[in-house]
Amino acid sequence: MAIRRGLLFTEINRKRGGGSRLPILIVVLFTLLAPLVFFFGRGFHTTASIDENNIPSDSAKQSVHWRETLALQYVKSLFSKEVIDVIASSTVDLGPLSLDTFRKNNMSASWKVNGLETSVDNNAISEPNQTAADARKETPGGKGDKYLADDHSQSTNTSAKQNRRQLRDKRREKRAAYLVQQDDEAVVKLENAAIERSKSVDSAVLGKYSIWRKENENENSDNTVRLMRDQMIMARVYLSIANMKNKLDLQHELRVRLKESQRALGDAMADADLHRSSSEKIKAMGQVLSKAREQLYDCKLVTGKLRAMLQTADEQVRSLKKQSTFLSQLAAKTIPNGIHCLSMRLTIEYYLLPPEKRKFPRSENLEIPNLHHYALFSDNVLAASVVVNSTIMNAKDASKHVFHLVTDKLNFGAMNMWFLLNPPGKATIHVQNIDEFTWLNSSYCPVLRQLESAAMKEYYFKADHPTTLSSGASNLKYRNPKYLSMLNHLRFYLPQVYPKLDKILFLDDDIVVQKDLTGLWSVDLHGKVNGAVETCGESFHRFDKYLNFSNPHIARNFDPNACGWAYGMNVFDLKEWKKKDITGIYHKWQNMNEDRALWKLGTLPPGLITFYGLTHPLEKSWHVLGLGYNPSVDKSEIENAAVVHYNGNMKPWLELAMTKYRPLWTKYIKYDHPYLRSCNLSE
Repeated sequence: MAIRRGLLFTEINRKRGGGSRLPILIVVLFTLLAPLVFFFGRGFHTTASIDENNIPSDSAKQSVHWRETLALQYVKSLFSKEVIDVIASSTVDLGPLSLDTFRKNNMSASWKVNGLETSVDNNAISEPNQTAADARKETPGGKGDKYLADDHSQSTNTSAKQNRRQLRDKRREKRAAYLVQQDDEAVVKLENAAIERSKSVDSAVLGKYSIWRKENENENSDNTVRLMRDQMIMARVYLSIANMKNKLDLQHELRVRLKESQRALGDAMADADLHRSSSEKIKAMGQVLSKAREQLYDCKLVTGKLRAMLQTADEQVRSLKKQSTFLSQLAAKTIPNGIHCLSMRLTIEYYLLPPEKRKFPRSENLEIPNLHHYALFSDNVLAASVVVNSTIMNAKDASKHVFHLVTDKLNFGAMNMWFLLNPPGKATIHVQNIDEFTWLNSSYCPVLRQLESAAMKEYYFKADHPTTLSSGASNLKYRNPKYLSMLNHLRFYLPQVYPKLDKILFLDDDIVVQKDLTGLWSVDLHGKVNGAVETCGESFHRFDKYLNFSNPHIARNFDPNACGWAYGMNVFDLKEWKKKDITGIYHKWQNMNEDRALWKLGTLPPGLITFYGLTHPLEKSWHVLGLGYNPSVDKSEIENAAVVHYNGNMKPWLELAMTKYRPLWTKYIKYDHPYLRSCNLSE
């Protein structure tokens, strides 16, 4: 581009008669090309300014060739006025400048002037430019170039030039200070941003449980334990690989270190439980693992071995879960030694009593319909005592409450003796033996008849001959012995047990009464037989959860979305019961379920069927469930409940009970009782 412009000006000078000065023009072309271009541009700008002030410029216009005009217009379109002025005034100092330097139009701020400096600098620059313009205007042809060079050389000694240099130096210093300040501010901003980012990043060291070394990391209670476990895993991996590659020495060393780590770890779950020598064992194991890694490490072998170990561990976890289910079911079915001891001691004491001292007072209240009658069927002496004590302690008038207890032959003496020794105030107690109910036989009761069948015995007592704990866990909850006990099914025979009563309140032995229950006898059941708290939510505890709706008998007669309700605290109208023949309905469905095709064993499914359409929903605050399986029952619901129910496997008298709910039950037991102390029963 610069060569083309040079040729353009050479052609202009040749046509104007400057052919005799060709050597001089060639020198000027290479030394003062850029200053000349902007010099002509300045002259053109001066001429234009004269025209703007209405000063005649016809002679100047006639002296400029049309090609020169085009060239000057092209140069003027490339640069702003400030750039042209700076270049024109700095030609002598800076020497010839390239036009390409300024074509990108990204000048530094130091080229720009503002305020007072602008006016001074413009005055200083405009003076030599004006002189150069006048010289070009008066000097035709190449003579003007010579005179122009002389003017520029003379202007270097002027005071204006010194002022420009001083101003330029000041601007450069000011610009440098500004850039330094900007750099400092940028550094501070970057540091602050880095600090903020570091706060949001987890400070834990990646590879926290590295088996090759122990990082400096945040203190946790089990870091060392986890490190030792990881080392032992890798030791087993390399032990297997060493066996494959016949590395006997390394195999022996790994086996020795593995045994040492196992002994040091033991049953420790936290670092505080570890032996003092554990740190030495970790170092020794780390050295052996490093040695094994150097000799045996193979990515495919290690990955395959770890995958096999993971699959084995997963199978073991599933097996342990089955065993855990089996053992929890087994624990829920058993009676603790302390309660068994209490029952035996009380039984001995009861049968040592003379017959006249075995009777309870106020036996005349047992058949008075106007009193508040409770039915409680249990073989657990301690649990029954909590139900009675909690009811009496929260009753406004204990004399109106009558408790009808039914138990089996084994616990009949113990149940009597306990309440003879610990009478419930003014309340009435009556204990009966279920084995003395002669009407309850296999010809009348379908459950008893079904229990005599070979299929039922096979299901209950052989259970496909399980050889392991895990295999016996299948459907174990349906094989619970309580489903075989007639104490559990006696709730369907209340009018037969208490023929002279009109209304009765049924209570399970795993409940605790927290408020006076007198108000339940004034609840209007609206012609229904059963008053119970409903347990259904949006999608659970409805009929389809308990009944087999693929069976046509169930599908035709019941709504799968019908709401379930809870056994444990139920108000039964025995008059309506007799009118609607509830026991007959129960017998009908129980006979149809001999092969367990309608429901699994238990009392709630036949209860839902028997009282279908005959249940009146009670307020939920009367009965709160879930304390035997749900650890997140709302605290306010428990506090406001009249009755809390430990339904589930975690009964309050078992060691597997949830500790957060157990105090609600234990506060109604006097653990300083001599019989309880002698049987080691404590909170």
